[in-house]
This record gives sequence, C-alpha cells and structure tokens, in this order.
Amino acid sequence: MSQTIMYTQLQPWSAAGAPACMEKVSGPDIPARVSSYYQTPRPHPWRPTMGYENIELTPLPNTTVTQQLMDPCFAPSGMNTEPLKFPNIVTGFDRNPAHAARAALYTRYTPYEWSQAAMCNFNEADTNRNFSERLRSDAVRIMRMADERTQQAQRDSSRRLGERLTDTTFWRNEVNTELEKLQTEQNQLADTRRALDKAIQDCEPPLHIAQECLYHREQRTGIDLVHDQPEQYLLKEAENLRNCQKRLLEMKQRALDQTRTNRSCQHELETDIKSKQSAMAVDNVCHQLNNYSRGINYYGGIEKYDCTITTPDTWAENSNRICMRSKNERSKTTQLRTECDQVINSCANEIWNHWNDTNSALSRRSAETLESKNRIQMNLHKVQQEIFDIEKNMELIRKAIMDKSNPMKVAQTRLEARSHRRDVELCRDEAQTRLIQEVGEIAESVEILHRKLQEAEAQHQQLLMSRSTLEKDLHIKVNSLFIDREKCLGMRRSFPITATIKY
Repeated sequence: MSQTIMYTQLQPWSAAGAPACMEKVSGPDIPARVSSYYQTPRPHPWRPTMGYENIELTPLPNTTVTQQLMDPCFAPSGMNTEPLKFPNIVTGFDRNPAHAARAALYTRYTPYEWSQAAMCNFNEADTNRNFSERLRSDAVRIMRMADERTQQAQRDSSRRLGERLTDTTFWRNEVNTELEKLQTEQNQLADTRRALDKAIQDCEPPLHIAQECLYHREQRTGIDLVHDQPEQYLLKEAENLRNCQKRLLEMKQRALDQTRTNRSCQHELETDIKSKQSAMAVDNVCHQLNNYSRGINYYGGIEKYDCTITTPDTWAENSNRICMRSKNERSKTTQLRTECDQVINSCANEIWNHWNDTNSALSRRSAETLESKNRIQMNLHKVQQEIFDIEKNMELIRKAIMDKSNPMKVAQTRLEARSHRRDVELCRDEAQTRLIQEVGEIAESVEILHRKLQEAEAQHQQLLMSRSTLEKDLHIKVNSLFIDREKCLGMRRSFPITATIKY
C-alpha cells in the first residue's frame, strides 16, 4: 500500500542562505551531534535566522514504513554529498544469509554507545534550550532597551525642536520689532527729507527777491547810487541764503546716504525674518511628526550629509549683529533728524533775521530819502521864491537905471546950454560946479546900478542853477524813494515762505 507522509522540518539557515546539516562522525566514543551553534550572520540582519521547508516522503511499493524511512536518506537540495544507504539486516549485501548475519554483528552499536548517544542528545537539547532561553530573554531586554532608547531619543529630539522653535520665535519677534522700529524711523527720515526739500525750495523766493532788489537799486542815479546799508544787508541776505541752501543740500545728501544704509539694514532684517519663518515652518512640521504621521520615509545616509553652515552661537550672533546694526543706524538716523531739524530751524531763523534787517534798513533808507526829498522841496521852494524876488529886483534896478536917464539929460543939457555963455560969463560958479557934480553923481549912480544889475543877473543864474540842481536831486530822491519804498519794500511786505515748520 502506498503512503505519502508530509514532515515539516525546522532548519537553521547558513550565512549563504542554505540550511545547515547535521554532521555524522563515526567512532566508538563520538555520537552524532550538531557541528556548531547558529550565529546571527552579518551584515544582513533582515534575513530570517530560521527557515521552514516541507519534506515529502514517498514509500516504496510492498514495504513498511520503517523500512521506507531507513532506506532512502533525505538530502536537501544543494548538498554535494550523496545520500547514505544503510544495509538491510535481513537481506544483506549480496542476499546471502551468512554474510548478512556476519555483517549485522559488525555494524551494530553497543548498548553503551546507545545510552551515551541518548545522554549526549539530552545534554545537547538542554544546552540548546538554555541558550535559547537566554537568547530570548536577551532579545526581549534588548528590544525593550531599544524601544526605550528610541522613545527617549524621539522625546529628546521633540524637546530640542520645541526649544529651537522657542529660540527662533524669540529672535523672529526681536528682528520683527527692530524692523518695525526701523521702518518708523525710516518714515520719519523721509518726512525730514521732504522738509529739507521744501526748505531748499523755500530759499529760492527770498533769494530771488534779494537779487531783484539789488537789480532795482542799480537803477538809482546820481549821488543816490551809493553802497549804503540796505545794499550791504541785501548782499549779506543773498549770501546767507546761498549758504543756507548749501547747508540744506549737505544735510539732504547725508539723509540720502542714511536712507540707503537704512534700506540695507531693512533688507537684512526682512531676509532674516523670511529665513526664520521658513525655518519655523520646517521645524514646526518636524516637531509635529510622530511614528504614525503620513509622509515619513527612509532616506538612507541622510545622517551623514551635513548641510549646516552655522552653529547656535554664530546663528544667534548673526541675528544679534543684524539687530545691533539696525539699532546703531536708528540712533544715527535719530541724531541726523535732530541735526536736520536744527539746520532747518537755524536757516529759517537766519533767513528771517536777515529779511527783517534788510527791511529795516530799506525802511530807514526810505525815511532818510523822504526827509531829504522834503528838505529839497523846501529849499527848492525857497530858491524859487528867491528867483522871483531877484527877478523883481532886477526889474527895479533896470527901471532905476532908466529913471536916471532924464535927470542925466537935464544936467547935461544945462551944462551944454551954459557952455554957450559969452566971455566972462563963462564962469565956474557954484551952479556950474554943482551941475558937473550932479552929472558925476548921476553917472556914478548909474554905474553902481549897472553893477548891481550884473550881480543880480549873476545871482539869478546861480539861483537858476541851484533850482536845476535841486530839481534834479529831487528827481533822484523821488526815483530812489520809489525804488526803495515801492519796488523793494513792495516785494518784501510779506515773507515768501508760507509754510510754518514745527518740530
């Protein structure tokens, strides 16, 4: 009867992957034993240390199970040795009973060997069992230690990630606060720059007015074209306005340079904030990862790849350096804004003071010119009256000279008539002497009158010249007064800087 028996045999695996074999050693004192204990192969820890293989035995026809098990010896696949065959104690080698009996006597083991083999197997089984128990307990202990170390390492890594998040958040807040302060200071500096631009533009109208006043005063004529106090103040005002513009332009350039430096600091702060936010996002994801998170995977050799470029000290020092640089630049910006405000106010005060001084000088000069004009007008009126009087006097002198002609004619006629007396009658008597004296007196009076007339005419010419000079001087004074009071002071009645700067 044919039978098929299935055996499941537990076999250890060798380092090459094939199951290990039992080694049979013949001898009186050495039973069959296992050659060596199994050692875990390296470096392949993922291969199983025990393998299972199904063994199928097919019995031969007309044989019992005992004979079937002893005849063919199973040899696993891959072994180089041939299967062993044991002789049958009944049939023998050559089917001869005598030979078979004799061979059976020589090939059997002794009872002592049988008992020693059993004891050896028992001891070997006990040793293997004890070793297996120790191995299992060591494996459990190592697994527990590995779990504890893994959990502790994961907790420590999570704690360190949390601390890192706290540090990054702290420095992110510090840098963000510094960025807000720097932006506020930058906005205030921009306002100061606009104030500087407006102050520079506001210097143009007063400078234009001062130059126009100087041009108008160049239109003075005669003696009024002098380098007087208003002209000195106008020149000082123009020079002061140019100096103020120069100082304001220098402060504007400093403000522009400081703005560029602040923008550089702002870029560093913004870049650092972006880097920290990105790092916080990565660390936050890493801090939330656990053994059951999605997306976790093997990355072989990642622990050997060192992509870091800073240490915690240099990392914190970099943020601290950026913040300290921003604070220094903010301090410089504050000081620069203060200096700009002082320069603006100083220039405004100087411009206003020079403006008032020039206006006061022009007013005083206008008052002096007006007073001189009034005196000229008064003198001109007097000269005009004197001219009128002397002309009347000249007419009277001429009339007096004409009035002396008839008496002269009478006296000379008398003398001519007395010259016709005869002989002794031609006597130089008192009448003759008086007539001669009368003619001389009349001639002398006429001569005196002619001299006075000449003097009067000469004085009349002098008065006419004085009148012309006074009229010319009056015209000059009127022109100067119009220039100073109407043109110059007319443009300077209101201060051209309309905006009031308050700090």
